[in-house]
Amino acid sequence: MDAQRPAAAAGTLTIGGDLTVSRLGFGAMRITGPGIWGPPADSAAARRVLQRAVELGVDFIDTADSYGPEVSERLIAAALHPYPRGLVVATKGGMVRPGAGEWAADGRPAHLRAACEASLKRLRLERIDLYQLHCIDPRVPLEESLGELVRLQAEGKIRHIGVSNFRPADLERARRLARIVSVQNRYNIDERPGEVLAVCERDGLAFIPWGPIGRAAANAALRPVARAHGVERIAIAIAWLLAKSPAMLPIPGTGSLEHLERNVAAAGLRLSAAELAQLG
Repeated sequence: MDAQRPAAAAGTLTIGGDLTVSRLGFGAMRITGPGIWGPPADSAAARRVLQRAVELGVDFIDTADSYGPEVSERLIAAALHPYPRGLVVATKGGMVRPGAGEWAADGRPAHLRAACEASLKRLRLERIDLYQLHCIDPRVPLEESLGELVRLQAEGKIRHIGVSNFRPADLERARRLARIVSVQNRYNIDERPGEVLAVCERDGLAFIPWGPIGRAAANAALRPVARAHGVERIAIAIAWLLAKSPAMLPIPGTGSLEHLERNVAAAGLRLSAAELAQLG
């Protein structure tokens, strides 16, 4: 393992058969302002966090047009374009922000097309490697929403399609409509809905847990394991995710350089069989 690129210690995962990335990514939601609304207080510091993540060996960055909105994508391009070879920037569409603290689904084909094309411009890309439907819009048939992503894929604007916030039945339906290569659902040591993860493991899809830290800082079960390794509980929560499944691609996010360094260092932690059994 390259000591200068500690994210590599997490090993690799191949998405869609042709995108091989380190199994510890970076979630770029929290580089925005409070409440994921507006710009951060210090945009230069946010850009430095992104640059440092790549220096540490992170080569998968996850974002969405709704983070800010638009702020996260703009910061990624400002910090990292022209992108280093091998860096995968994944984004999402299908959720809008009517106001601060408000999130709403919009899966209309016209909206998804406009959202994807706007993300391409903000990220300064000709093609988005992984474009994810952020959620299902109950007012729009899934066939229409995913059908538009398939058309965008055929036009060369999307390389691979992923989904987010999908239940097992949703995923089964989606996979009849498009080639789905990843699922991004909430999953952490306190919240473990395993049905979709099991499908990903069985069929070779990437599972990208959002909210990977959860309430780890207050999780009592993590305390003795963290003490034994001389780290914080959050690091053990990340190491636990990496050990839980080879399909797992955690994306802990932060706006702090210090927290980033600690999170990425967790890629090198190895929990014993007894510790894993203790944590469940």
